[in-house]
Amino acid sequence: MKDATLVLNLDSYMKKDIPPGVIYLKKIVQKSRSNQECSYRILVFCLTFMAYASFHMTRKPISVVKNSKEFLDCSEDRKFCKSWIAEINGKPEDVSMTYLGLLDTGYLVTYAVSMFFSGFIAERMNLRIFLTAGMIMSGFFTIMFGSARTFGIHSIWYLFFAQILGGIFQSTGWPGVVTVIANWFGKGKRGLIMGIWNSHTSVGNILGSLIAGSFVSYNWGLSFIIPGLLMCFAGFLIYLFLVPNPQDVGIVTTNPASSPTYEYSSKSELHSRPVSTSTLMRAPSSSRLDSPYNSDAEIHVSPKDEAVGFFNALKIPGVLEFSLCLFFAKLVSYTFLYWLPNYINIVHSVNAKESAMMSTYFDIGGIIGGVLAGLVSDKSGMSATTCTTLLFLAIPTLFYYESSLSVMCPLVQHNGVPILNVCFIIHTAFLIIVGILVNGPYALITTAVSAELGTHKSLMGSSRALATVTSIIDGTGSVGAAVGPFMAGYLSGHGSWTSVFNMLMLSNVFALLCLSRLVKGELRRWQRRRYSM
Repeated sequence: MKDATLVLNLDSYMKKDIPPGVIYLKKIVQKSRSNQECSYRILVFCLTFMAYASFHMTRKPISVVKNSKEFLDCSEDRKFCKSWIAEINGKPEDVSMTYLGLLDTGYLVTYAVSMFFSGFIAERMNLRIFLTAGMIMSGFFTIMFGSARTFGIHSIWYLFFAQILGGIFQSTGWPGVVTVIANWFGKGKRGLIMGIWNSHTSVGNILGSLIAGSFVSYNWGLSFIIPGLLMCFAGFLIYLFLVPNPQDVGIVTTNPASSPTYEYSSKSELHSRPVSTSTLMRAPSSSRLDSPYNSDAEIHVSPKDEAVGFFNALKIPGVLEFSLCLFFAKLVSYTFLYWLPNYINIVHSVNAKESAMMSTYFDIGGIIGGVLAGLVSDKSGMSATTCTTLLFLAIPTLFYYESSLSVMCPLVQHNGVPILNVCFIIHTAFLIIVGILVNGPYALITTAVSAELGTHKSLMGSSRALATVTSIIDGTGSVGAAVGPFMAGYLSGHGSWTSVFNMLMLSNVFALLCLSRLVKGELRRWQRRRYSM
């Protein structure tokens, strides 16, 4: 009998909540019983990937539309800007850029605050319905923002209102998808699997940039409306096909985030007694046995499996450190997300469409960084050390990219279109490297580390703690994500991109300090293992 999975009869297992589309797919899957779990895992992986890529696809257009001459144009007279927004039109550049930063901040602050509540709600309702509602409403308010162009609405308060409501529903995404993916995938190679899966962030950013860039020159409203419609459609697919938990389709796994009960038992007992739905064995994993904030020891959990409170989740070793680290790491990442196209547009005189295209190289680096960080973390079992290494390397890279590269090898453009030469290749290469170093730690903390902490031994195997832990970590990070773009708007409005990059480098230093205790513990354990061999 395999330790990994027990497949039970679908008709007699338990009260199920099977999505409508899966009822039809189930007949196809059942024809190959031995591959049921694999088939469902692939389905869940693809659906959650699509879901969160859609969330990021709808976040990206604002960074592209900022460079639209119709939305904001400060190029003719740096003292006064022309803008679609009535409250900005005719205002000085520093005031205009601060107002645009306020639009970002309104969304991000609402998102950050809502994130803490989203995890609480997600633990107490059907995740499929939770995600479906969040995606459709997020898509609706993205369409609402773009409709300002269609219906000639010039008030910044209308746009601000759309951003705030969008931020509330956008916060449903992360606790939902992380909990679902953790329910289906165990601890073995979790960093690598989630590193690959977390590329949805960069894929969504790339899609958002390409779609928004395609329309920004002649109708910036479509830059929001098209991604919003696509997200609503993705939400409908989630409703039809997403299976939040293996038990919903009669599959009982040994994954601690999804199994209902665990108890102590010997290997011989597993083979000698019948297996029931109330007695399941967990296969030990060795990937993070020595982790200071997790343990793979076998545990016992009560059948009640109550949700974990906010303060109890905050007491889990490592949650506070990684939450504070993510505050600074996400500050850096989201500053690039919202302001990199604008930086390329202003500093290198590249037009809005081409700036959006160039910014995608940063997201390509983010894909590589997430996979690389997950792979190294799996091999070493040292997540905190992996994060600090990448954060440390990011500091001199950011310094060189801003202070030296633009002077030593500036981009050459013709009518706003960059010319393909050696300097262009060097710039794109550096954007990829910066993406690797900035998004690698961010991806690792929000996925594999959050999943590890959400199944900590102190939780006694509760499958309903992961959403709360995830919301604490990502919610704290989202506060930093709100601060970064606002500060970037203020500083860049005063013509000081050097100050923006100084802020980013200083944030990386603070992120390093937040993990110093965990890194020290990991290195001590590594030394003990080395000398004991």
